[in-house]
Amino acid sequence: MQFKSLAKSLASLAAILGIAVNADAQTYRLPGEHTDQHRDLIAGQVNINKQIKVETTQQFLDNLFENEEEPEMDIYTEGWDSKLVNAYAGMDVPDRHTIDVSNFCMPHPGYVTSPYGYRKRFRRMHKGVDLKLYVGDTIRAAFDGRVRLTNFERRGYGYYVIVRHTNDLETVYGHLSKFLVEPDQYVKAGDPIALGGNTGRSTGPHLHFETRYMGYAINPAAIFDFANQTVHTDTYTFTKSTYQDARNYDPAANTEYAKVYNQNNPRPVASKSSPTKSGKSSGAATYKVKKGDTLGAIAARHHVTVRRLCQLNGINTKSKLKIGQRLKVR
Repeated sequence: MQFKSLAKSLASLAAILGIAVNADAQTYRLPGEHTDQHRDLIAGQVNINKQIKVETTQQFLDNLFENEEEPEMDIYTEGWDSKLVNAYAGMDVPDRHTIDVSNFCMPHPGYVTSPYGYRKRFRRMHKGVDLKLYVGDTIRAAFDGRVRLTNFERRGYGYYVIVRHTNDLETVYGHLSKFLVEPDQYVKAGDPIALGGNTGRSTGPHLHFETRYMGYAINPAAIFDFANQTVHTDTYTFTKSTYQDARNYDPAANTEYAKVYNQNNPRPVASKSSPTKSGKSSGAATYKVKKGDTLGAIAARHHVTVRRLCQLNGINTKSKLKIGQRLKVR
């Protein structure tokens, strides 16, 4: 009798533990957009092989950007509550995932002043790119999505915004001077989300821009061609082995674009009575292409996405622009 009672007690205890285990398992289930079904759908995708490894160009970059700032501490892992900043902590990340980046807008038309990569003298990764701007310049959402965080980090990013996008990416925008959005606000690609600044650990105005997939800091140059203000292709294939690599990165092209940008965007004269240059938008329905113009820069200037600009003019992202060409912008 005692044996039967003990067996029944153990069976009851096992049933209770089974329920508890199931409850804990449900607590840590992945969000719908990262289920096994979605990972299966991308299993056959082909990875893009035209990559340039960071380590092969590191010496060149160290010389080119020798006066750059110390990289920011990674807000996803260092000195922060991961539940607030990295919503993907502890989750399984697929080895490969294809992301649609066709409906994009350049966050700012500035040129790269500091690329992604490891900084030997600081012994730290720079997990984004820095883009040239002036304080008060408009910063725009790179893709459609919802604002997840607006926050301040004194010793690093300063005022920053994190947007979770419908294509599974997250983007980070740092060193801002003013927020134009609030958490949980839905934004479209090209919508203003903040004004550029010089807050946090920064010795001069610039935008620190990151692209992340489930917490992994992807090299933005793997997705965006900053010198030509566009994306390399309509899709980006994330792989754990190559997400830190750039794609078709050309320092000479960036240098040439920097010259054109500085010529077309002289330092604004401070005026209390007039808005910043970036706050103005042309009401004209067409735009005449000038030397150095790109689709991305024209789209950003007229507050439209590159996809919309292409639709209006019957062209694609690889179309060559001609000086004097008229483009519809509305």
